[in-house]
Amino acid sequence: MDSSQRRKSGINLPAGMSETSLRLNTGVGSPSPLIRTLSSPSPRTMSPRTISNLTSSPSSKSTGACSDRFIPCRSSSRLHTFGLLDKASPVKEGGGGNNEAYSRLLRCELFGPDFGFSSPAGTTKGSSSPASSPSKNMLRFKTDSSGQNSPYSGSILGQDNGLSSESATPPKPPRKVPKTPHKVLDAPSLQDDFYLNLVDWSSQNVLAVGLGSCVYLWTATTGKVTKLCDLGPNDGVCSVQWTREGSYISVGTSLGKVQVWDGTQCKKVRTMGGHQTRTGVLAWSSRILSSGSRDRNILQHDLRVPSDYISKLVGHKSEVCGLKWSHDDRELASGGNDNQLLVWNQHSAQPLLKLTEHTAAVKAIAWSPHQSNLLVSGGGTADRCIRFWNTGNGNQLNHVDTGSQVCNLAWSKNVNELVSTHGYSQNQIMVWKYPTLAKVATLTGHSMRVLYLAMSPDGQTIVTGAGDETLRFWNVFPSVKSPAPVRDSGLWSLGRTQIR
Repeated sequence: MDSSQRRKSGINLPAGMSETSLRLNTGVGSPSPLIRTLSSPSPRTMSPRTISNLTSSPSSKSTGACSDRFIPCRSSSRLHTFGLLDKASPVKEGGGGNNEAYSRLLRCELFGPDFGFSSPAGTTKGSSSPASSPSKNMLRFKTDSSGQNSPYSGSILGQDNGLSSESATPPKPPRKVPKTPHKVLDAPSLQDDFYLNLVDWSSQNVLAVGLGSCVYLWTATTGKVTKLCDLGPNDGVCSVQWTREGSYISVGTSLGKVQVWDGTQCKKVRTMGGHQTRTGVLAWSSRILSSGSRDRNILQHDLRVPSDYISKLVGHKSEVCGLKWSHDDRELASGGNDNQLLVWNQHSAQPLLKLTEHTAAVKAIAWSPHQSNLLVSGGGTADRCIRFWNTGNGNQLNHVDTGSQVCNLAWSKNVNELVSTHGYSQNQIMVWKYPTLAKVATLTGHSMRVLYLAMSPDGQTIVTGAGDETLRFWNVFPSVKSPAPVRDSGLWSLGRTQIR
């Protein structure tokens, strides 16, 4: 075949090979389609290298592969992902329909039937369909637009379902709080007076309760009850407060006196005056004992000096019924029957903040142990609200209407939650998450206002007291190490006992 005949056919063949000797075979038993050229060339027109690459007869099918390399099946491959089919092979001069047909057949055998007869958009007249050119685009990654989902995608349901892996995670079930107290103590003569503070729990696990004119100490680990003092028939106990170390306890009396007792030896250390009438609330800092009275004054006592008090804070217009020092001893919060919440510092004679959003008496006050300058307060029957304050700037951060008189507040040191006790009309105990203010639990059991609240030194148990003359112990907070609900340690029986 001369060169003019080869140009006319559009197929470039080696010298000595006729056009009729070219055909495509697919080996039935071979692992992949192979291109096989079968011919009977003339020895004088074929070189030894050419002969070695061609099969001499159809019988060579049984002897193995007829090519010098193995071409795998690529019908299942996604070669467009790696950009292997971007550029077309250049059309040689003299090409035509035969050259295009040959290219299609070749691509069909190499890449599978999916690529054999596809023509990309934008092909102009006179140009052939592009063949593969893998040499320049090898391993060049391209985004797969086939719509198949990766096994590492965020959702197993695909990308179009609108669900993320975070939303697919099941929500954590709420912590379970026992609905009943695990112990109940009888507390005869426990007064039903909103303005008194008659229960406190020491860091040495001793509970102090003021009953009438006496103060009783109940040791939680043994259940032993000890009578600390008796003020006599002409006086009565209005408030009790342990020091932070738990060795000494202060007692406020109906006559306006403040007594300090050694709790381990049951001996009175000192008596301090200064108030004109009953001392209904006490608060210890590291060194200072603050007392609030019906005479509307707050006195600062220092046991290291001989005088009864070292300073007087005047700001309330009615009885002082709430007092709490911040955990860093820098600020003192006071609440009164004048609906005011005042914040003082260590050396101020005038309040730094006057917060007047409450519409009833403010007895319930607590500082957050988790965040500085975070103060929470609760209002009486006409207010019913718990309010959160930033004492750094005086702003109210949030508030919630509880529906009942707020008698006490205490913040958990183990988790960022707080407990509130309530009076009219539901007499309930509520546990709240902060800052979401979601209700963790609502506990009922007292038949009268829950006026008194104290927390165990481990932060897991609270004790509540009411005018129904009972003290009830509730497991409401988890331990520091484990978020699991607290269980009864076995040290306390489940029976009902009497505190005196």
